[in-house]
Amino acid sequence: MSDPGPSDAPVVRRGRRTTLLIAAAAVLGVVAGTCTGYVVQAGRKSTALPPLSQPVLAQAKGKGPEPLSAAQDRRIRTDGDLRKLLLKRPSDAQEPLYAPGNDGWMTLTEYAESFTQPANAFKHEISVEFRRAAVTAWRTGSTFSVEIRLVQYRQEEQLAAADSVESGHFWAENEAGTSSWGIPGTADGRVYVHTRPETKSGVSVYSAEAHAWRGDIAMEIWIYDTKPVPEQKIMDLAKRQVGQL
Repeated sequence: MSDPGPSDAPVVRRGRRTTLLIAAAAVLGVVAGTCTGYVVQAGRKSTALPPLSQPVLAQAKGKGPEPLSAAQDRRIRTDGDLRKLLLKRPSDAQEPLYAPGNDGWMTLTEYAESFTQPANAFKHEISVEFRRAAVTAWRTGSTFSVEIRLVQYRQEEQLAAADSVESGHFWAENEAGTSSWGIPGTADGRVYVHTRPETKSGVSVYSAEAHAWRGDIAMEIWIYDTKPVPEQKIMDLAKRQVGQL
């Protein structure tokens, strides 16, 4: 039997062991403190108990705080129709040659298929609590195409959206002939322009991409063209899409 590859190795959550040690130390501290308290108390004389009657506390009056409006509470928007947060197609845009997903949604299987190792990606996305993905795409001219994905995670166990973006950064930064810039208004969002084209299909195809996250949503933007993609093209899309979140 062959050894398991890196993709089969379990994901080690950083800080897990430290957290358990801290929790164990806290429990031991409580037990030790309780035992010490019993020993000290046993050597003391009994004292009279305080009276059972206590002063009545006045109840606060007035209305409680008003709930946040939809404009203030972003969770209301992100729990709704995720497709509404996607950028609108430009007025001069055409249908893409290949429309990803169905009616603006990508299933987990469809999203995994966009990776170089779909089976491993499928298992990984299940493990990090993939919730849903919204997608839009368009084409302008004969060669310039755009695809935007918003991938949402449940995030009950980990910050999967941030981890997803970190993975995107890793692969983008390690591609030869790549320049990158930070996206204003984000903690670690970046755009990447790849100056070396893909030529496997016999046609030179240049690309640019952007990765950022906000809350439980990871943003992915991809641009393809037969000529180098200007930095301002991908940056403009990234800034406007982040602003929608």
